[in-house]
Amino acid sequence: MRQLEQATQELQLPRRVPGFQYVVVNAESILVDCCGGYAELPLRPMTLDTTMMAYSMSKTVTASAVLQLVETGRIGLEDAVSRYVPWQPYGDLVTVRGLLDHTAGLPNPIPLRWVHPAGEHLLFDEAAALRTVLSKHSKLASPPAMRFAYSNIGYWLLGSLIENVASESFSSYVTNHVFAPLDLNANEMAYVIPDARRHASGYLERLSLFNLVKPLLIDSRLIGPSIGRWVSILSHYPNGPSFGGIVGTARAFGRFLQDQLRDRSKLLGEAARARFTEQQRTARGTIPMTLGWHMGSLGPNRYFYKEGGGAGFRSMMRLYRSHGIGSVFMANATKVDVGRTLDHLDGQLVPVARSSTFY
Repeated sequence: MRQLEQATQELQLPRRVPGFQYVVVNAESILVDCCGGYAELPLRPMTLDTTMMAYSMSKTVTASAVLQLVETGRIGLEDAVSRYVPWQPYGDLVTVRGLLDHTAGLPNPIPLRWVHPAGEHLLFDEAAALRTVLSKHSKLASPPAMRFAYSNIGYWLLGSLIENVASESFSSYVTNHVFAPLDLNANEMAYVIPDARRHASGYLERLSLFNLVKPLLIDSRLIGPSIGRWVSILSHYPNGPSFGGIVGTARAFGRFLQDQLRDRSKLLGEAARARFTEQQRTARGTIPMTLGWHMGSLGPNRYFYKEGGGAGFRSMMRLYRSHGIGSVFMANATKVDVGRTLDHLDGQLVPVARSSTFY
C-alpha cells in the first residue's frame, strides 16, 4: 500500500494531470479509493464525488443496455440494424452484433467536433445531428464482419436502436434499467452535469500539439482561458450520449464493475453476461474485442477494458475477472496516458488482489 500511495501522489504533480480519481473494487468492497490534485485550477480540489466526462467509457454501458434487450428477446444479435433503424444508410448486412463489436465496417471520422456547449443542451436536436453525420459518411469503410475497426457512429446508432425498441429516450432507458438497479443516483452517474459546483473543468496542455491544432479539432466556443501550463475546456456534451455521454465519478464506474464481478449481476442474466465478455471473431479470426469490452493484458493478467478520451478528460476502466477486481482511473486532462497509468497502479495490486491487506 505504501508503494501505491507514493504512485498516486506522483500523479498530483501539475506536470502530469490537474486532478484524478482512482478506484479499485472487488465484488463487495472498495479496496482503493483515492483522488488528488484539482477539479478546477488553481483552487478547487478534486474530491471523490467530483464528476468528470467519461466519453467512450460510456460505450460499455450502452452495450450492457443492448444486451438486456437481447436477453428479453426484443432484439437479436444477428438481426439487421435496418430492422430497428430503417433510415440508416448502410444496408441490411450490418447487424446488431457488428455494431457492438466494431466489425460492421462503419466509418469512424474524428468525433471531437461532435459536441455542443452545455448551455445549448436543452434545445439540442440529437436526431438531426446524427442524420447530418450519416449523410456525410454514408458509405461503409469495409465489408461487414471482415475486420475489427472502431466506430463511434456504430454506437451512436445503437442509441437510436434502443430508443426505437424501448419506446423511450436512450438516456431514460439507461437511467431506469442500468443506473437505477445499481443504486446510482444522478449525482453519481448521468447524461447531464448534475451540479456545476461538483463537476471538474477539463484541460489540455498548453505546450502540446493538440493545443496548436485545436482550432481545427474543437469548437472555438469551448476553449477557455489558459492557467499556467493548461488551457481550460468549457463544459459541453457529446452530440450522441450512447457513444460518449456519461458524466460520472470513478466510484460510480466502480459500481458498474462490481456488478460484473458478483455471482449474480443485477443487470444481466448469466447467458447475457457470458456474451458480454465472450471474445468475438471475424471471417479472418479472433479479435481483441467482446460485445462491449476491449481485451488487454498486464503481464500474465488478462483484463477487459474501455478507455474514454476527448477534449479535456481521459479515463479507463478495467475488469480483471480472474483476480476478482476492477479498477477505474479518471483525469481532467486530455493527454494523460491512462493505459500506462493503470499499468503502473494496478500492477501493484493485481498479483495480491485477494489479500486482506487492502481491507
